[in-house]
Amino acid sequence: IQMKKRKIALVTGSSGQDGAYLCKLLISKNYKVIAADRRSSRDSGWRHIELGIKNKLIYEDFDLSDVNSIISIIKKYKFNEIYNLAAQSFVKASFHTPISTSDVTALGPLRILDTLKNFSPKTRFYQASSSEMYGKVNKHVLDENTKFNPRSPYAASKLFAHEITKNYREAYNMFCCSGILFNHESPLRGEEFVTRKITKQLCEVKLGKRKFLELGNIYAKRDWGYAEEYVEAMWRMLQQNKPDDYVIATNKVFDVKYFINNSCKSLNIPIMWKGKGIHEVAIIKNTKKIIIKINTKYYRPTEVDYLKGSYKKANRILKWRPKINLKKLIKMMIDADLKRLSKN
Repeated sequence: IQMKKRKIALVTGSSGQDGAYLCKLLISKNYKVIAADRRSSRDSGWRHIELGIKNKLIYEDFDLSDVNSIISIIKKYKFNEIYNLAAQSFVKASFHTPISTSDVTALGPLRILDTLKNFSPKTRFYQASSSEMYGKVNKHVLDENTKFNPRSPYAASKLFAHEITKNYREAYNMFCCSGILFNHESPLRGEEFVTRKITKQLCEVKLGKRKFLELGNIYAKRDWGYAEEYVEAMWRMLQQNKPDDYVIATNKVFDVKYFINNSCKSLNIPIMWKGKGIHEVAIIKNTKKIIIKINTKYYRPTEVDYLKGSYKKANRILKWRPKINLKKLIKMMIDADLKRLSKN
């Protein structure tokens, strides 16, 4: 009996939240997984350690802004699938570093696609697109046919990558897909993202390790899902007969304040809100101690106030739908942060 050959996959940005969960998923499906990151971003590999996959991956240095590093890795392994999750992924930072953001986030995927066209045209390619590409829109629910209106260098870069992926699919008949993922969180989210900042710093307040936290726009509304479920959708896209683009979302929307209120509930911190605008604060009910303040330095130059996605198409074709709701997700994040902080 001939054994089925193990699939080989490349995951760029493997040390990030999505990269780590995707590596775990692919390992569970018996893939040989090449984990690629810029040397500078492969910090301690804490996510791989936490998921127990560190010794099951093959690590390679890789830089989206260096075409030779891309050519050499694609020639070295005959990849069945490439998942490009690497990017300069901080929206606010992209205003300060628009050129390097564009070089990595826009031109990086193009460098991969062009290398695949020349050396490995049968490799299936996944591009991580972003709901930030929609920017300011009047539509209530966003899907694959909604027009894009990016409001940051990051979003504009992601849109270029999204369009060029589609272009290579149509021009060269390559199997290329983009997943337009709405916000997705998990216990593995980086601390520079507002959701994880909230759960970690509120845990520190609870444990007496911090007096208060400062946030920006607490009325921005987002469609928040669970990252581990979202990487499953990425994998499903590359298993289809036909390549296409999909919105991955929950079709529900909540503001940052809701996220804070539920985090406090999970921690048994009874709070009330006082004041208006930049003077709004959250205080602990019985002690009247202020634990949340607004700081304008956390506002973006151009804010995206509302993002809600429809996963109808993903449900119809990929048979994918979100299962974990936001309250459950917040509790998971709080529990993980409490556990980490009690170790320190």
